[in-house]
Amino acid sequence: MSQSVRNAAPWDQAFLPPALAWDGASRSLLADDSNPWITDFERDPELNHSPDYAATRAWFDRLDAASDLIRIEEFGVSPEGRPIYAVIASRDGATLDPAKPVLLAQAGIHPGEIDGKDAGMMLLRDIAFGDKGGLIDDVNLVLIPILSVDGHERASAYSRPNQRGPRIQGWRNTATNQNLNRDFLKLDQPEMRALRAFMNRLDPALYLDIHVTDGMDYQYDITFGFNGEDGVYSRSPAISAWLDGRFKPAINAALEGQGHIPGPLVFGVDGDDPKAGLSDGGLGERFSNGWGAAAHVPTVLIENHSLKPYEQRVLGTYILIEASLRLLAEEGAAVRSAISADRALRPAEIPANFVPDPTPLETRAFRGVLYETYESPASGRTEIRWLGRPDPELWQVPYFGSRPSLTLRRPTAYWVPAHRADLIERLRIHGLQMETLTEPRTVSVEMLRLVDPGIAQRANEGHVQMSVQTVEAEQRTWTWAPGSVRVPTDQPLGDIAVLLLEPQSNESFFAWGLVPEILSRVEYIEGYAIAPLAEAMLAADPALKAEFEAKLAADPAFAANGDARLQWFYERTPFYDDRYRLYPVGREG
Repeated sequence: MSQSVRNAAPWDQAFLPPALAWDGASRSLLADDSNPWITDFERDPELNHSPDYAATRAWFDRLDAASDLIRIEEFGVSPEGRPIYAVIASRDGATLDPAKPVLLAQAGIHPGEIDGKDAGMMLLRDIAFGDKGGLIDDVNLVLIPILSVDGHERASAYSRPNQRGPRIQGWRNTATNQNLNRDFLKLDQPEMRALRAFMNRLDPALYLDIHVTDGMDYQYDITFGFNGEDGVYSRSPAISAWLDGRFKPAINAALEGQGHIPGPLVFGVDGDDPKAGLSDGGLGERFSNGWGAAAHVPTVLIENHSLKPYEQRVLGTYILIEASLRLLAEEGAAVRSAISADRALRPAEIPANFVPDPTPLETRAFRGVLYETYESPASGRTEIRWLGRPDPELWQVPYFGSRPSLTLRRPTAYWVPAHRADLIERLRIHGLQMETLTEPRTVSVEMLRLVDPGIAQRANEGHVQMSVQTVEAEQRTWTWAPGSVRVPTDQPLGDIAVLLLEPQSNESFFAWGLVPEILSRVEYIEGYAIAPLAEAMLAADPALKAEFEAKLAADPAFAANGDARLQWFYERTPFYDDRYRLYPVGREG
């Protein structure tokens, strides 16, 4: 690091664009110094501080001890041994009333993006000792203040250079260098396994996943969205319709009423040209919004704008959570009806592997910020300089969605072998219903042979990913050992089973490199043995001879390669490894 940067106050971040002026009415939510429950965020003169793990937990422990409405529940332990906990605001005591909808607000899946923690502390204080106690008369609030607790404690003033506050920020990834916001489906990490088990117990009516975005500058300070927005495809169409028709208008009105500028999620398609267009950011189930649509849990991805001051973002998050509680109190029956409708769906075909659609869905009005371009002596190219002033003219930009590149057939059930207990455990954590064999069972199933598997050239999220475009189905009579499981797809999480267990799905266990053993062939044959065997095969089988001669004529490289020619014969003998590239999960029906 250069000496000039080292000596600068890092939170000044003079290299960032100027902040847009803001003076929202939500500032009235801030407690003054006389309030015994003032948070560390509010106590900071610059409103640019977020407490560390120990100080946060100590504050919540005090709140828990002082209020009958607040209790703390630990639901997991991080790789470095820190408890992962939730703070529950409820009038129900130790057991939540299942008749009341649950709002789950989760902060700190990316710990540098910690707005939800400080907003949640303020709101819980106001519920326990202020004028917001009525918010939990008909709804229960569950706040996870810090999900990635180890990443939260890898904190410094240099974690997120493109984000304006807080002064000290946590690290994006976990102690095992994993991004938890890529783990909703494969469930690698203990934090995510704990979250899924906890959510299965809560069965939330609404799940808020609170982040801070980056990228281009714009006027919106709080942006949010969900799969199926504006009527596009969703695995949960009834839930998406409720979020579109009821949630979004209510939240926008609440935020606007307090001086914030809410907007849709912003994913620019070209970092060098802000007006080139926006996209939906992808619909993959590794993310919360994609998982929520597949699992039929109303899930909203919140992305506060990183270039807005921390105070503005925290107060906007407070308003959003509060407004969500008020809406759930009114709409509990409606959202539950939507959830039930979607959980009853059993589509015969499941779109998968969404890719950007090159044709825009529509043109959208966008509240942009003025900018200019200049030639940078550092980069040697044209760069963008944001000017910190709203553009008085609405931008009209193309909006690009996603389309599926694969359609998967829904079988009646999957069979997973006992020796892959690790995969079975992940399915169980998801909440999938399954039958576990206590004795061997022979079943006729369809097995898949991978024709053209590929291996990625670099690691991603601790895995070397794999892919396969073509599979060949083989009907087999297979004996499944005790401990194997039958996973029916006629269940609410049936789509999750398909996405995880079909090897062509880019969210599958295979795609994440969790079934690499089938790409290893274990038996071989020497040329002195296969050559005479091949000659005998040619003499005994005219059809095989004709097929071989056609291959020689059509493929000169093959004809010139003695090893390849002998391999061709070996693959047609009973000595060849029958399970090479045979996917170990069976399909029934």
